[in-house]
Amino acid sequence: MRGAHAYGLLLQPSLVKRSRNVRSDFEGTASILDAALEDLGGAAIVLDSSLAVVRATPRALALVGTDLPVGVSAPRLLCGGATNRPIAEALARGVPVTGTIHRPALTKGEPSRKLCIRATPIDRDGARIGWVLLLDAEEAEGPSAPLFFSGLWTRSPEMKRVFHIVERAAQRDVTVLIRGETGTGKELVARAIHERSTRSAGPFAAINCAAVPANLLESELFGHVRGAFTGAHKDQPGFFRSAHRGTVFLDELGEMPLELQSKLLRVLETRTVIPVGARVPQPVDVRIVAATHQSLRQAVAQGTFRADLMYRLRVVPIYLPPLRARVADIDLISQKLLEVLNTEGGRQVARIAPNTSHALDQYGWPGNVRELRNALEYAYVIGEGPVLELDELPTEIGHPELAIEVPLPPLTASSAESPEVARIRRALERASGHRARAAQILGLSRVTLWRRMRELGITAP
Repeated sequence: MRGAHAYGLLLQPSLVKRSRNVRSDFEGTASILDAALEDLGGAAIVLDSSLAVVRATPRALALVGTDLPVGVSAPRLLCGGATNRPIAEALARGVPVTGTIHRPALTKGEPSRKLCIRATPIDRDGARIGWVLLLDAEEAEGPSAPLFFSGLWTRSPEMKRVFHIVERAAQRDVTVLIRGETGTGKELVARAIHERSTRSAGPFAAINCAAVPANLLESELFGHVRGAFTGAHKDQPGFFRSAHRGTVFLDELGEMPLELQSKLLRVLETRTVIPVGARVPQPVDVRIVAATHQSLRQAVAQGTFRADLMYRLRVVPIYLPPLRARVADIDLISQKLLEVLNTEGGRQVARIAPNTSHALDQYGWPGNVRELRNALEYAYVIGEGPVLELDELPTEIGHPELAIEVPLPPLTASSAESPEVARIRRALERASGHRARAAQILGLSRVTLWRRMRELGITAP
């Protein structure tokens, strides 16, 4: 026994050393896990199914301003004694949620802080095993603070100025002309004007002038009487009379034929319409908000738009900057769009990978917010997991170097094509005949491109 005891004592130092090595390996692994979690989620807190803290990244600790010990209840720690606890209530119901909480100031004398929290569930084999909370400091009021306005998110001072003009213009019953590329939110701005005006209780009628064939547009706008033409079996009031005491939104107004422009001018001057087939003017009480992707001044110079109508329409001109001119909005809008997608079920995206964000910022977005929404929905559908990865984006965005470029033949000086025909053909060739992509290149809607191709006799390659 005495010898065995002595042998055991001889082993003690090696056992202690091995124990220390195991502990060191464990701590090293934990450090790697913390670094990986922070790289993937930034300021992140992992909870178990009972909403107790399992792990928190150093950035989360810095934002919260207190320790986040393992096992403590996250709702109790983060929400404290607040009466309104929407995040805690949503977590208790098992519902993904985004919201803000108030935290004490980190230093004495400073105001309390707001933290934005996005809670995403962790499910395995149909069971809820935990949550990931992603934290971010909500910016104080200032030029770069995020702002939500009638369906539009922005940090851009230019867009905030647009919102200010909309607020002011809505109070006066004047015509407004909105100019912006496709996908910039022209109809949302038009609706915001209507909803903030004294006509908000009335109807909002929207029509795309480029989407309606020229021979039907007059009837759609001004109405017709029974028997005015083949198929006119009964009287129709048209958009203007249907929007009585409301707002008419005329999108893609620059595509309106010249003969109808004179009739629209009459509506503005006399506040009456003459339905197709009728002779007696009918009074209308509407406000007109128009939109176009092109410069009406240039259209006037080219003889495709009436100067007198342009001046009547642009009492208050509003220009919507393209998404590529407000890069700071790309990440903000992307996060908001993903929050909406997360509420629709299926995949839960908690974060956009850094290289993915960089690719989104670098892309030119010819289709603006509409194209961004489509790209994110594409990535959301084809990908898996809580992080939106670069390879999940459409090729032209995630890997533009792999996108197919079609060599373009040089344009000769002897070409008899008009500049517009040449531009459309070039865009179609670069898009490999894909009309939707060509329309994005040209800054047109797909319907407008189709109409101009038909009028100019252009066929896709």
